[in-house]
Amino acid sequence: MGKKGPTRHMKREASPRIWPIPRKRFVWAPRTSPGPHPIAESIPLLIIIRDILGYAETGREGRIIIKEGQILVDGRARRDIGFPVGIMDVIEIPKAGQAFRVLPASRERLRLHPIDEEELGFKLCRIIGKTTVKGGRIQLNLHDGRNVLLEDGGREYKLNDVIKLSIPDQEILDHVRFEKGVRALVVGGGSRGSYGSIVEIRNEPWKRRTAVLRMQGREEITTLARYLFAVGSEKPLISIPGGE
Repeated sequence: MGKKGPTRHMKREASPRIWPIPRKRFVWAPRTSPGPHPIAESIPLLIIIRDILGYAETGREGRIIIKEGQILVDGRARRDIGFPVGIMDVIEIPKAGQAFRVLPASRERLRLHPIDEEELGFKLCRIIGKTTVKGGRIQLNLHDGRNVLLEDGGREYKLNDVIKLSIPDQEILDHVRFEKGVRALVVGGGSRGSYGSIVEIRNEPWKRRTAVLRMQGREEITTLARYLFAVGSEKPLISIPGGE
């Protein structure tokens, strides 16, 4: 009988560059499960617990920790070792008293930035689509796979805008427009991980939209608008490594 469904395993040599694991020391790596982030922009929960945080020395130990529900992602216990963790996700380990927010880093990497209790209850989500559903109501499609159905209105929300969302309740707490003057993180391209303020947004030929970002103590850079993630207007809503 032929095989059905996708493969459940992955060789380390074929794993995405974003995963901080040695490629030649071992053969196999845990495969990312279908979830809120694509495989090229996320890290399986087991790799975070074992290879990044060091709470386990082996895959078996990491499985036990995760299966017991000791790891919370965005306020919910995740028991899938392959659960994809991506940008702006909030990871909490209650027994260790630690919490982290996933942020972009240079060289196509992700970093776990420590956060305090004030930042535990929310995350930032970028709007990647708007849909009109039955009854004429507006639904916001967010970068982490979430969909938020608005009770009324919705015209003030535009593509690439960012909303501050409570977790796990999914209530909108704040709204950051993607416009000149806002603070933003670069989440893609050669300047990934950089942080600064948007000084100009341009509409280039062939429907390309670019933005100029001014970073503290560095020259201005130009990148695609889709590579920018707004994090605040006058000041960032989240703590930024090396930022304000």
